[in-house]
Amino acid sequence: MALFSSSTRDLPQVAAVPAHVAVIMDGNGRWAKKRFLPRVAGHVKGVELVREMVRACLERGVRYLTLFAFSSENWRRPQEEVTLLMQLFVKALEQEVEKLHRNGVRLRVIGDLSRFEPRLQALIRQAEETTAGNTSLDLTIAANYGGRWDIMQAVNRMALAHPDQAGQWTEADIEPYLSMHFAPEPDLFIRTGGEERISNFLLWQLAYTEFYFTPTLWPDFDAAEFGKAITSYQQRERRFGRTSEQLTGGSDA
Repeated sequence: MALFSSSTRDLPQVAAVPAHVAVIMDGNGRWAKKRFLPRVAGHVKGVELVREMVRACLERGVRYLTLFAFSSENWRRPQEEVTLLMQLFVKALEQEVEKLHRNGVRLRVIGDLSRFEPRLQALIRQAEETTAGNTSLDLTIAANYGGRWDIMQAVNRMALAHPDQAGQWTEADIEPYLSMHFAPEPDLFIRTGGEERISNFLLWQLAYTEFYFTPTLWPDFDAAEFGKAITSYQQRERRFGRTSEQLTGGSDA
């Protein structure tokens, strides 16, 4: 059974502050290139911005933050960059988990983790266990994650669990098997770096999410830039299939 309602079946509660923010952190390499630095320098700076984003969410009352760190397609990048990204992931887990724990942040990592080295997998398990009881903020890192992979793994697990219901499955049946089953659907999706696409991120969950695209590169996306995204969100009319008149109580004739 799903823990949260679906925006395509039920009308979600709408608040001034989004409960769940999902982010594609794009532009690290371009940030470094503009400064004549190696691409990895941009990724290192990007990790620092994660700390600022976590602080901003804690201060504003955002309950869930999901960050797209490494897609299933990012393995196509140069091997040297992939290796450095994996090393940076290990280093971040070694250095940041205790800080997250002290601030009441629960850390989860979603994606196909089987492709990662044993040491990284062990660090992920340890981090999740250490922070499992925290409730101030749920921080989810999507690593070796793809939206299509997520849907397919959920379908396969559902089929194994309920073979007798084949041909009769519903949205509600699949939702408990999706990677983000523990969180409500994102209210706000942010992509930095100027690109305006979702790049195989949370394909199922973004059905009625508000999108915010910004040319600001991720290492420059500070608390002030986050505030602009929140302000934009607060100016949206979230209808979920209804008319504006239904929201205001007026006639839609």
